[in-house]
Amino acid sequence: MAAHEPDHNALFWQRQIIGPGERRRLHGHAPAVLWFTGLSGSGKSTLASLAEQRLHALGCRTFVLDGDNLRHGLCSDLGFSSEDRHENIRRAGEVASLFVQSGAIVLTALISPFAEDRERARRLVPQGHFFEIYCNASVAECEQRDVKGLYRRARAGEVKEFSGISSPYEAPAAPELVLHTARDSIEECLDAVLRICHERLSLR
Repeated sequence: MAAHEPDHNALFWQRQIIGPGERRRLHGHAPAVLWFTGLSGSGKSTLASLAEQRLHALGCRTFVLDGDNLRHGLCSDLGFSSEDRHENIRRAGEVASLFVQSGAIVLTALISPFAEDRERARRLVPQGHFFEIYCNASVAECEQRDVKGLYRRARAGEVKEFSGISSPYEAPAAPELVLHTARDSIEECLDAVLRICHERLSLR
């Protein structure tokens, strides 16, 4: 075994004394991951933040994991190659899993372009507590917005490995919710998110 590799035989799982049922009774709702995925500019961060506001107003324990924010800290050592994108989502999925274990509702806003990475994140969470929310907007629609100027830079070759332009984006095959963010209003999209939360998470 190489010196830098961990000895997993020396690791033991520490059981949590406070169980999921106790956390659920305290918070008044089931825990969940609301995994917003879609192209850059499709509305993921906006909807995740506004949905958190609504859930917070209802007394829910929430937190938003935004892709850009994670890359300022936890994932600051990663680039945008396929390998680094896989690792970026692996880390985000592990953090989201910890929030679920704490009893919270975590809302992730990540392009997460590869289906296998999103599925791996789903498997980290108990069945029925992961909701893939697809912000469905085409490259043309997102490029027309281009709120960060990234599509312009990608077309000019200044941004490499850009999802939808020079790197693939694999749309979800069977998400729990599809939001047509270029067609429907923000309010309509938020209502759809809150509706699934009320139906699946037993909000009080």
